[in-house]
Amino acid sequence: MSPSEAGDPSWIVDAKIPQDIRDSYEVYSYRNAAVILSETRKDELLAALRAFKITKTIIRKAGGNESDIPKLLSAMLRPLGWHETIVQGDLLVTLSWHEVVGTILGGKKRGNPKFERKSREILKRKFLDGHKIDYVKGKVAFDLEWNSKDQTFDRDLYAFSAFAQCGVIDVAVLVTRSESLNTVFRALGPALKRDGKSIDYKPSGAPRMTYEKYGASTTWMGKLLYRLNAGRNGGCPVLAVGITPKCISDWA
Repeated sequence: MSPSEAGDPSWIVDAKIPQDIRDSYEVYSYRNAAVILSETRKDELLAALRAFKITKTIIRKAGGNESDIPKLLSAMLRPLGWHETIVQGDLLVTLSWHEVVGTILGGKKRGNPKFERKSREILKRKFLDGHKIDYVKGKVAFDLEWNSKDQTFDRDLYAFSAFAQCGVIDVAVLVTRSESLNTVFRALGPALKRDGKSIDYKPSGAPRMTYEKYGASTTWMGKLLYRLNAGRNGGCPVLAVGITPKCISDWA
């Protein structure tokens, strides 16, 4: 089974996403995300993806999703007006029906039930409350998950769906690690502390290896695609982008 079997055909991605981006990233499109992006703010996002480069030291450093990697994208996108955005909203539900209020007294319909239109409203406050996306501009959402617990994808996709349902966004882009980075992680040796210089040791005294930080239950493309294939993005079109070794500036 293709990992993107529930997604758009690969020829759509090939037609709408430039070759140089596809050379550096894995790209999968769901619900025509690639087509929608081709008609919207793709230039700023493509420029950010082209400029995005990480190093072996950044990969080895401690920090998880609070590492230097998200900061690289923030430095490019925040000045262009891509803001962290929260959606909140109440839901007003109207129920209506026709209720029998007696019988018709005269005319040809005499004796038939007489109906009156009734209605009532239910207000559900904070029906949407606190769903957050890291980067939103216009009607496009963008997020990066480098090394969080994989359940973070559920939060992201639910937020994308909520924003799309409210008409706030038309499409979302979610960037994460490609499986192809696993080879790099195993080749980089010991992990580093936050200072980027000292080796990170386990309580046992043994060095913590870089690949141990990037487990199977963290955020990477395999954990994202099966959620997209299951439709957890709701009605929101999503472009899934996987960071590959070609994004590492000092990796041959």
